[in-house]
Amino acid sequence: MLSRWSKLLAITGLLLFSLLSFTGQADAASSTYVTKGNTTSKVVALTFDDGSDGTNINKILGTLKTNNVKATFFLTGSGINHHPSWIRNIANAGHQVGNHSYSHPDFTKISIAAMQSELARTETAYKNVTGKSTKPIFRAPFGASNATVLKGVGDAGYTHTIQWNIDTIDWRGLSSTEITNKVVNNIVPGSIVLMHTGAGASGTPGALPGMISKLKAKGYKFVTVSELLKLPPTGGATYTAKAGDTLYSIARKYNVTVAALAKANNITNYNLIRVGQVLVIPGTTAPTPPPATSVKYTVKAGDTLYSIASKYNTTVAAIASANKITNINLISVGQVLIIPVKQAPPPVTTVKYTVKAGDTLYSIARKYNTTVTAIAKANNITNVNSIRVGQVLIIPR
Repeated sequence: MLSRWSKLLAITGLLLFSLLSFTGQADAASSTYVTKGNTTSKVVALTFDDGSDGTNINKILGTLKTNNVKATFFLTGSGINHHPSWIRNIANAGHQVGNHSYSHPDFTKISIAAMQSELARTETAYKNVTGKSTKPIFRAPFGASNATVLKGVGDAGYTHTIQWNIDTIDWRGLSSTEITNKVVNNIVPGSIVLMHTGAGASGTPGALPGMISKLKAKGYKFVTVSELLKLPPTGGATYTAKAGDTLYSIARKYNVTVAALAKANNITNYNLIRVGQVLVIPGTTAPTPPPATSVKYTVKAGDTLYSIASKYNTTVAAIASANKITNINLISVGQVLIIPVKQAPPPVTTVKYTVKAGDTLYSIARKYNTTVTAIAKANNITNVNSIRVGQVLIIPR
């Protein structure tokens, strides 16, 4: 009888262990909220949030290159799709990139499913442009975060949510001198500085050279967020835990250590992972971007490969290759062509906004995550500094 009870207890123990291994702790996958680095060393992380316009990206990159400084950029998916070549410039220069959502909503006011959709769309956009990942760092739009946000973000593979301890509020149009003073006068070891790349932050490109020079004179060195927090290097590969997986089996699969895997994902108990949990794999190469999608088109009278390519925003060579056409002047009416195209962006929608006291086109554009140029064009505004209280603006989104 005793032997039978011993067997039953052993089986029950194994079942409970298996269940707990995939239940996980609520806190284990939550993203860590960071405002500055925990260090006494004179290091500082310059960070730039990129919205839809990204006007000053290349000016900022030029200054960073001249001064041999690596920074961290938090990107929105809408910005990636609006100026992909500039985003490639960021990646090619070796700067770190984090996720800043797709459309810049307040994460404390949307569902976890909506949060993770925002993150996934941006991750996909960045991979399509660079082949790299935005993981494992995230910055909440407006800096708005709470326990629910941290849990949802952590479950999506973003182990650290990055705030700041120095806000330049450059988006208000502050001068270069004001921006520089905000940083230099408030710098402490481990500082994370918030700046922006958009047109509203007109003083930022001019502030950077002096800011960098003055911080160097104070003995500061410039690091990325991952360097500041001593996060393990990652090329961005991720793995979704399946039934039967353990940290040990996943680590073996990717030829990394269990300790590195646990650290990269903020896991304190090696035995607690759950089915569906997205894990960042440190030190691995990001997956190659998915191939372009395609549509079919039936040739009509008067069509040429040139007109069809123009219609679908692709190239004649791409259509010819996809359809094994050797003579680009020979297509026939009724011929069905495969058209390789990139995924179409979501249709543009508009909202209306009534100008209030203190509003500027820059603050309105930032509020709706669009550009000053787009608002001006939609409303036939020739002077971007001239709007009036009560004026109803069409906001393209």
